[in-house]
Amino acid sequence: MKKVLVLGCTGSIGTNTLEIIRNFPKNFSVAGITAHSNEKRFNELCTEFNCKGILTSKTGIENLGKLIEETQPDIVVNGIAGSAGLLPSKIVLEHKISLALANKETVVMAWPLIKKLAEKNNAQIIPVDSEHSAIFSLINQAGKNNVSEIVITASGGPFRTLDKAELENVTVEQALKHPTWNMGKKITIDSATLANKGLEVIEANRLFDTPTEKISVTVHPQSLIHSLVRTNDGMLYAQISDPDMKHPIYSALTYPENKENYLKPFNLFDCTMTFFKPRYEDFPMLSYAFEAAKLGGSYTIAYNAANEVAVDAFINKKIGFMGIPKLVKKVLDTDWTDTPYNFEDVFEADSKARKLAQEFLCE
Repeated sequence: MKKVLVLGCTGSIGTNTLEIIRNFPKNFSVAGITAHSNEKRFNELCTEFNCKGILTSKTGIENLGKLIEETQPDIVVNGIAGSAGLLPSKIVLEHKISLALANKETVVMAWPLIKKLAEKNNAQIIPVDSEHSAIFSLINQAGKNNVSEIVITASGGPFRTLDKAELENVTVEQALKHPTWNMGKKITIDSATLANKGLEVIEANRLFDTPTEKISVTVHPQSLIHSLVRTNDGMLYAQISDPDMKHPIYSALTYPENKENYLKPFNLFDCTMTFFKPRYEDFPMLSYAFEAAKLGGSYTIAYNAANEVAVDAFINKKIGFMGIPKLVKKVLDTDWTDTPYNFEDVFEADSKARKLAQEFLCE
């Protein structure tokens, strides 16, 4: 039986992880849980699974190391949203525990340091994002040396058919209605701006050690193909399933095995699949991500930090929808060429970018 520690147990990833464990009581058990501030639900889950946990809004994430030592998990699922998920990833790897990673920011902000830490402590990092889970699986099957291109699919969000003028008038309420996925507020807004896909481009660049020139994005509104790889002979291979995060979570929990599950098999006869080129000019967050990945240094840290500030400002109706990429561009136009050599450097760059973004907001 595999003991699982779930970080962010009340969020989308955490909720789906616990649902899988409920359905496989002989295969998995809950070693422990963390939540940020939903104390009522947190207490209910501690009781249901008879496990220890920490509420980080009260005790801080610093106690995660103690929780790991007390619960001795076999794997940790990091479903914490935003830059707050980086430090937990670091703590998990320092304890030599394998990490099922749904937190994009861990890779976007500090991948060279995270990768080095994982290698030093012989801990695996298994991607849980549906796109990167698909790429991970496809590359493992095709062989890294046989893959010439990674193709990341994007739903296009709720506004893929709106023209530039219409995008200026998008409301928060409209942006929070995703056509195919049920997610938290921040990631839903990111999907609408294509910033989420931008973060995934950076992730793919780093997780799979693939230059941005060999990464492309295709808009696939149905979200049935979760990503593709092209092999050296020009053939494309895809992973196809219904848009349900339980699939990639289950794959991470059972890796390296491929086990049967209770999820409904995908039915080819009831679907339509369409594909479109991304509109980079109308959704510039995607092109900014490609550029940040190419430039290196601290540009990806600045991209992520500025976006978090901008999304928060949009949700609180301080800026309009197209104000998000405008604010991010202002921050990225500053010099971010310094390479972070330790986690302190990462957090310093992150803080600097947030401060700058807040200053631009006040102009």
